[in-house]
Formats: sequence, structure tokens, C-alpha cells
Amino acid sequence: MGLMTPLATPSVDEELGLARRTDPDRPWQTVVWDDPVNLMSYVTHVFREYFGLPRAEAERLMLAVHHEGHAVVSQGAREQMELHAQAMHDYGLWATVRQEPA
Repeated sequence: MGLMTPLATPSVDEELGLARRTDPDRPWQTVVWDDPVNLMSYVTHVFREYFGLPRAEAERLMLAVHHEGHAVVSQGAREQMELHAQAMHDYGLWATVRQEPA
């Protein structure tokens, strides 16, 4: 039999787990991110069709995505925000869910 190599023990950062805890009092957000693929008019269309936003609000959010790189398009319970993010993916947009920053 060949030589056995000892198993490496990974180092664990104790603080990493603390940083990932959530605050139940802060709402969750669906964030849409800028991408090089979708036209601004299409992003506006998605926001109007899916969220039922008026044109001015949909355009404001689209411009935030375009100029700032992302926009919070919805806020509420985590499960609902995950559904919204999935819907954005279904439309071809890049979206994530996060807890509202403190």
C-alpha cells in the first residue's frame, strides 16, 4: 500500500457565522442588477408588467439600475422577495435577495 497523507484540518473563522445572522425586524429586498444584455426599455417593461408600476416609477428604477448598477425593486417578507427574484430571472434579469442593510 502507498503512503497515506494526513487529512488537512480547515481553519474555521468563528466570526463568519456571526456576520451571516439575520435581524428579524429588518425587511428583505429584491435587488435588480445592471447587465450588458437587456435594453433599458425592456427593463422598464418588466418592472411595469410584473410589479404593475406606473411608467415614471418603472423608469426611475431602471435608471437606478443603469446608472448605479442596481436598484431595490421590492421590499417585504423573505419568501415573497425570493419569488420576485425568481420572476426577474424568468424575465432574463439578474436579481438577488438581501436583508435591508442596517
